Amino acid sequence: MATRTQKDEMIAELISEIKTTNVIYLADTSAMSAETTSKLRRACNGSGIRMRVVKNTLLQKAMEGIEDKDYSALFPTLAGNTAIMFAEKGNAPAKLIQEFRRKNPAAKGVVPKPQLKSAWIDEAVFIGDEQIAMLSNLKGKEELIGDIIALLQSPLKNVIGGLQASGGQKIAGLVKALEERAQA
Repeated sequence: MATRTQKDEMIAELISEIKTTNVIYLADTSAMSAETTSKLRRACNGSGIRMRVVKNTLLQKAMEGIEDKDYSALFPTLAGNTAIMFAEKGNAPAKLIQEFRRKNPAAKGVVPKPQLKSAWIDEAVFIGDEQIAMLSNLKGKEELIGDIIALLQSPLKNVIGGLQASGGQKIAGLVKALEERAQA
């Protein structure tokens, strides 16, 4: 049993970890053997995801201790065994969970583990394991910025292509006609 001081230190550690990321997944790892849990930890480490098993009451106190964010929507999911996953990319833990389940299938009729309890991604809350497929398809900031740039470049490329294809004579003629009209 941890002393009050030890619990306070654990809460302070959790607060520090939670503050460093905008991506938090809470997963149910109950009924996973020690060997399977170790495999999950190794998979997390290999994917740049920090994972730790936490006591629900300590995690809730840590989340309550962060004043500038409201994690209260996650509190109802803090029951049973909870593993918390911290990541830089919003879809990384979801992809890892899907891949882990594929490589470590559950016995027939048994719920596959780990199960997603809830996720916090840039202040958006996702509840339940049925969200895992959608979360794994989320695009990261870099991907979204790349998509936007590609969309913005597309019309410009069409104009440049049109200028190059016709030798610019049609466009030059239109510009000259507009210039003459403006002077008239």
